[in-house]
Amino acid sequence: MIQKLSLLLLTLSISITAQAQKSADKEEWQSLFNGKDLTGWDIKIAGHKVNDNYKNTFLVEDDMIRVNYKEYDKFTTEYGHMYYHKPYSHYKIRLQYRFTGNQVPGGASWNVRNSGIMLHSQSAASLGIDQDFPISLEMQYLGGLGSGERNTGNLCTPGTIVDIDGKLAEAHCINSTSKTYNGDQWVNAEAIVLGDSIIYHLIEGDTVLVYTNPRVGGGYVGKNHTFKDGKVGNEAEWIKKDGTKLGSGYIALQAESHPIDFRNIELLNLKGCMDPKAANYKSYYIAADNSTCTYKKK
Repeated sequence: MIQKLSLLLLTLSISITAQAQKSADKEEWQSLFNGKDLTGWDIKIAGHKVNDNYKNTFLVEDDMIRVNYKEYDKFTTEYGHMYYHKPYSHYKIRLQYRFTGNQVPGGASWNVRNSGIMLHSQSAASLGIDQDFPISLEMQYLGGLGSGERNTGNLCTPGTIVDIDGKLAEAHCINSTSKTYNGDQWVNAEAIVLGDSIIYHLIEGDTVLVYTNPRVGGGYVGKNHTFKDGKVGNEAEWIKKDGTKLGSGYIALQAESHPIDFRNIELLNLKGCMDPKAANYKSYYIAADNSTCTYKKK
C-alpha cells in the first residue's frame, strides 16, 4: 500500500512539474491592437500636436489599422507615425501589412508604396512639432512597382547608426535580401529586437537582414543632414547623445503618403521574470526584470 502511495505521489509530482514546464515554455503573445479603435496608441503628424489625427490619417476599419488619405487634396509634409504607448527593449513583433491603391497627390516619388514600423523610437510627446521622423530604427516596407526588384524589410536610420557584419554601416537606408512583393497582397513581417545587441528582420519567415550595436548618431537622414535640418525637438540634447547605445524605445507605424493597412499586430515580450520558482517565469525570456516576479502563496 505504501509503495503504491509513493508511486502515486511521484507520478503526481512529475505531472505537476511537466505542467509547470509546459506553462513556462508557452509563448504569450499580446495583441497591440484591439481591432476596434486606436486605444493604446499616440499619433504624431508633422506640423500638428500629439494626438491630432489630421484628416483621419489613421483609422480603424474591418479589424485593420488603415493609413488613408481620402480627406487629403494634396500631401505636403504631413509625415505621420502612430506610437504604441509602452516602450520595450527585448521582444519579437509580428504583423501583416499591405499597400493599397494609389499614392496621394504631392507625395514624393520615393514614397510610392513606402512605409514601415519604427523600432526603439523616441516617444510621440518628445518630437518637435514639425519633426518628420522620430529618432529610431525603421523596418522599412516597400511594395513592388510592377517591374524590377524592390526589397522589403529594409533598414532606414533616422538619427541612428548600426553595424553590419561588425562594421559601421554609413548608408541611411540598407537593403534586405527579401523577394519583391507586387500588388495589394498581404505580407508577413517580423522583427526580433534584442536590446542594444542585435536585431533581425524577417519577411515571410525568412531572415532578410541582421544588424548590431544600434546607437544614436550618423546625422538625421545621413551624416550630411543634421538634427536641425530635420526639425528635431531638443536638438542639443540629441547631439550630446551621439554614440549612445539605443537599447529600448517605442514601436510606431508609419504614414508617408501611400495608403497601407496593418493587421494582426502582436508582440512577444522577451524581458521579464527569470526566477524559475516564480509563477510568471518564462523559459524564453532572455533579459531579466525580476521586479515583476510573482509567487504562489504556500
